[in-house]
Amino acid sequence: MWSQFIPVKRYFEWNPSSLRATGWIMRAVVSKESSPQHQEREGKAEENAAKWPGAEAGATTEEMEPSTSQSNHEFRIKRRLGIGRTSAGATQSAAATAQQTNSPEKSLGCQRVLRQSPPHSKPGTYQLTITKSKVFDARHVTTAQGMFEALCNHIKYGTNKGNIRSAATVFCQRKPGQGDYRIWNAQLISYAGYRNKEDGTIVGDPGTAEFTEVCQKLGWVGAGTRFDLLPLVIQAGNRPYPEVFALPPELVLEVPLHHPTYDWFSELGLRWYALPAVSSMAFDCGGLQFTAVPFNGWYMTTEIASRDLGDTHRYNQLEVVAKRMGVDTRTHTSLWKDRAVIELNAAVLYSFQKMNVTIVDHHTASESFMKHMETETRLRGGCPAEWVWIVPPTSGSLTPVFHQEMVCYSLKPSYEYQEVAWKNFQWDEEDSTSGSALGLLAGGRSSGGRRIKYRFKEVARAVKFTSNLFGKALQRRIKAAILYATETGKSEKYAHMLAELFNHAFNAQVMCMADYDVINLEHEALVMIVTSTFGNGDPPENGEAFAREVRGMANNHHSHHHPIATQPKYQIGSSKSGTPLLNRVLNRDQHSLRSFSFDQLQQPSVDSLGPLSNVRFAVFALGSSAYPNFCGFGIYIDDLLGSLGGERLASVTCGDELSGQEQTFKSWAQQVFHTACETFCLEDDVNIDDVSATLRRDLITSDTVRFVAVNPQEKPIHDIVAGLSQTHAKNVAECPVVFNVTLAKDTDGRTTVHVGLKISNQWISGTRNSVTAATYEPGDHIGVFAVNDDTLVTGLIDRLGANSTLPPDGPLQLQTLTEHKDGGKTWQNQERLPACNLRTLLSHYLDITTPTSQTLLALLAAHASAEEDKRRLQLLATDAREYEDWKHWGFPHLLETLLEFPSVAIDAALLVSQLPLLQPRFYSISSSPLIDPLQIDITAAVIAFKTQGGKGPMHYGVCSNYLAHLKSGDKIQCFFRSAPNFHLPTEIERPVVMVGPGTGVAPFRGFWQHKQALQLKGEEMGPMLLFTGYRSPDCDLFVEEKSAMVASGILDYAFLALSRHPPVPKTYVQDKLLEAAPLVYRMLTQQKGHFYVCGDCAMAEDVANTLRMVFQKAGGLDSEESEDFLMTLRNERRYQEDIFGITYRAPDTVIANRRQQ
Repeated sequence: MWSQFIPVKRYFEWNPSSLRATGWIMRAVVSKESSPQHQEREGKAEENAAKWPGAEAGATTEEMEPSTSQSNHEFRIKRRLGIGRTSAGATQSAAATAQQTNSPEKSLGCQRVLRQSPPHSKPGTYQLTITKSKVFDARHVTTAQGMFEALCNHIKYGTNKGNIRSAATVFCQRKPGQGDYRIWNAQLISYAGYRNKEDGTIVGDPGTAEFTEVCQKLGWVGAGTRFDLLPLVIQAGNRPYPEVFALPPELVLEVPLHHPTYDWFSELGLRWYALPAVSSMAFDCGGLQFTAVPFNGWYMTTEIASRDLGDTHRYNQLEVVAKRMGVDTRTHTSLWKDRAVIELNAAVLYSFQKMNVTIVDHHTASESFMKHMETETRLRGGCPAEWVWIVPPTSGSLTPVFHQEMVCYSLKPSYEYQEVAWKNFQWDEEDSTSGSALGLLAGGRSSGGRRIKYRFKEVARAVKFTSNLFGKALQRRIKAAILYATETGKSEKYAHMLAELFNHAFNAQVMCMADYDVINLEHEALVMIVTSTFGNGDPPENGEAFAREVRGMANNHHSHHHPIATQPKYQIGSSKSGTPLLNRVLNRDQHSLRSFSFDQLQQPSVDSLGPLSNVRFAVFALGSSAYPNFCGFGIYIDDLLGSLGGERLASVTCGDELSGQEQTFKSWAQQVFHTACETFCLEDDVNIDDVSATLRRDLITSDTVRFVAVNPQEKPIHDIVAGLSQTHAKNVAECPVVFNVTLAKDTDGRTTVHVGLKISNQWISGTRNSVTAATYEPGDHIGVFAVNDDTLVTGLIDRLGANSTLPPDGPLQLQTLTEHKDGGKTWQNQERLPACNLRTLLSHYLDITTPTSQTLLALLAAHASAEEDKRRLQLLATDAREYEDWKHWGFPHLLETLLEFPSVAIDAALLVSQLPLLQPRFYSISSSPLIDPLQIDITAAVIAFKTQGGKGPMHYGVCSNYLAHLKSGDKIQCFFRSAPNFHLPTEIERPVVMVGPGTGVAPFRGFWQHKQALQLKGEEMGPMLLFTGYRSPDCDLFVEEKSAMVASGILDYAFLALSRHPPVPKTYVQDKLLEAAPLVYRMLTQQKGHFYVCGDCAMAEDVANTLRMVFQKAGGLDSEESEDFLMTLRNERRYQEDIFGITYRAPDTVIANRRQQ
């Protein structure tokens, strides 16, 4: 890799013949191959266009650039997009017309031009630390308003709170017969210069006096001070007039100038802006001319102090400074100019560094240029430069570039000067008054001189009205990025429902978080998040990378602009129960989630905008209130986005799967759509009430979905393993059952089974004696795909058979009628379900036991012929309270629902298309691969309960009953899921404390087996404590095996709590923990032990509270200290949980919770 810096890029501000120049520093980095062919391409930029692969419009290029406080970051170039070629013989004008914007070399050329820019603009170089740089593709923008918004985005990105990032924004190229896209300003940011017509004196910057008069001619009126920000004057294509836009003051970072030793210097009232951004030059690349390509770097000290403030035809401050220093300015022998310019440079450098704004001194820059020149000469045989522009304006002979001979020549692509835009502009007399519409477009004054302030919505409406007057559409629709993360598919379903709603006014795009490039996040206008929470606050698997990268963005931002603070307002793992997984996912052995405070960051000040300050967002979080960290991951993402400066359209909304989740989502979706339309001034374009009705309409009808018979000879029918692998995107395998035994059965008929599975051949990586034969560790999970009860499947087929002529055992393919952008429609296979018979679909792929959703009830209502059935179904579909009562009273599965409403006659294809997928059930593996690498053990409680308060029909857990009825030789479909947050400690000598009542003992069997196997090999693990609890001794699992483990010393202690075994007093595992408080406390403190909890979430919360009491009882800690110590254990990943929702107690618990609410 090689890097190039072009630090002092000089350009004439208004007239190329003048010597008024402003400098800046920019760095461009591209990949450098060592091959001679690539080096040849470096010197022939125009010949390599076809050699770069194309990339999509809107991509950005990530490069190296400076940072004032960060260490070097890894450099990479994310994407390239550029200029294509036409066929040989085409003229340049024809090529300019024919070439489209999605062709391969513009982004690369935009970087390359900084390396081989015109000799008169080729100064020294300086190497700073590395962050990232971007090329923003704005070639699709066709309005001045759109250009202004893109420029604001550029300024915000480049300024970066003072940690300047180099960037370029490319607008549409010059086209024959059409007007140019121009930015009239020489720089995006500059100060006004007000000329007194009577005496010719100028207040402000004399270098901008002429352009200030142009702005005034367009109707802009400044405040008349020395440092007034000039507006942006933008001309878009064939628009007859430029448009004037006032820069938001909070967008421009300015540095008040102070001196490190002269206190009086502050009284001079000098200041300067942080971002030097050239905006008037043309970009010549691949035969095309881009007339609006603003780019920025960062300042060199002398360009502000010596040129902008020191030159006599600029602010001319040398004499002022010299007099305040007490130096005689009447004679040159006092060297007052030299002494004053040195102190000006010292003040600029000191002030910028004090505010952590990127800047470089001229000595360092000159030395870096010499290194750059040496590299260029070695690689390309030369380095074009012009000596008079390279040597800094102060201390020139003291720098090495002063003594370097240079050769001036030009290379392409390049930046070129253009004719000043207003010189040849045809002014109309009526448009030259200060009260013209042009002047009032953004931030001007009325004819009476009264200052008019316009809000964002009012300006947006004015621009839209103006665009309509010119006969063109406002702009392409605003993009809305909808991101989801899911374990079961429900979040994805909701995300697509949201997209259907937003597509009425926005360009909505749905993406999984795992597929989204976070680098694009800060450039989005609108972001909607729909995410579930896995377990007790953990991220779904396909949301882990997104969370980690956004957290990295937050760490990078807050490390620059906020002190390391205290505990955040919401912290994963800080609740009563907590979870260490998200800490692991986000931090990966970096900082704890406690590293900064959301309370401090949620409301950034105007001068401390975050990288997402231009982003509007909203979060819908899915979860279960059965867990203490209800919707934890969604809440965490909402906090992160808010701390980065994002603006909420609505507060984070949590959808509870135990109480009206679907209705909550629909209400939230309508609210954020309404707010988004208001925010982006689109409420007049759509009828929001009519559009919101799409959430209540059936998007798929019997006319748009169908089953078609499949000929197995023409289309292969996948087996179950391949079908499940494709549907769920998992590495599914088929494992034979080795044994299935009943471990315990209590007086109430509650049964626990122990199932042994033979490892699938596709998981085997060695011999039977190889420890690596099985790809799991103790504590990992196995995901089991259950099969629905055959009686239930047959009942459904019979119920649907009256409305269908399709054979239940013939192979079928589900198809939907899809409408294309050109208006045509075609039947397409629904990819989520494989081609198979209806019985297989209902048995293996579709969830037919979960209570029917409100969406499906609305669909059934539309197909009910009896008025009473229709009325009742519509009520359940629309009244959340009524629906919840109905659902939690009977927990009706699909067949019971259809039997309850006998007049419903629905087509099988339509019903199948709306049913959710049958999700895998996860079980902790209760064995160790060191004992038998070819076998996995599962321990499962068999779920069965009566509905309707214990008086209704018997309902059975789908997977547990499926496992209970397996016989030796049967095969089940399953896959591994790693649980790295619940593995044994890597330092095997550390003590292990295990708490697992009921089937929570399952993973701990794998733990003690692992220790047993290591001990047989001569390796010693630390002590193990086991706490288990059951109703009675009859329910005790693995009782004989535990006794053997205690006798052999594998288990140092095994505590048993019995809750329903008179005359033994009722005890729970929490009571046993308190009894062993001194031992537990010693293991966790002196021996740095690990504490594991497995079981339902209510028990885990009680155990966490009890552990705090252990710390207080055995360690003498107070409540705050015990909380801190528990948090320390979590952060060190020594307090680890594997918890699950309530199972057969769910109906009673849910009803009780709802009564409390």
